[in-house]
Amino acid sequence: MAKSVNIAELKNRLSLYLTSVREGQEILVRDRHTPVARIVPIGAYASEDEELLALAAVGKVRLGEGQLDESFWDLPAPRVSSRALRRALDQERRER
Repeated sequence: MAKSVNIAELKNRLSLYLTSVREGQEILVRDRHTPVARIVPIGAYASEDEELLALAAVGKVRLGEGQLDESFWDLPAPRVSSRALRRALDQERRER
């Protein structure tokens, strides 16, 4: 069952309610006791395709076009310095 919260309470304790959502809880948002919205964990209703499209919409990934040619697999793997890899991992961790 979803938790129910009025807008003022949600506004005052947003971080607490978002923590509940991250843990899988749904939140029913009410305006003067009238339901107006539902906050759900992103994985609850989003398919992998929807999540990928959302990432593309904010520029985190680029969507491919068409099929990969078999010669793609013969290309050398990109070389990434350990310094660049560490920077990318540190940045990823800060964003979470």
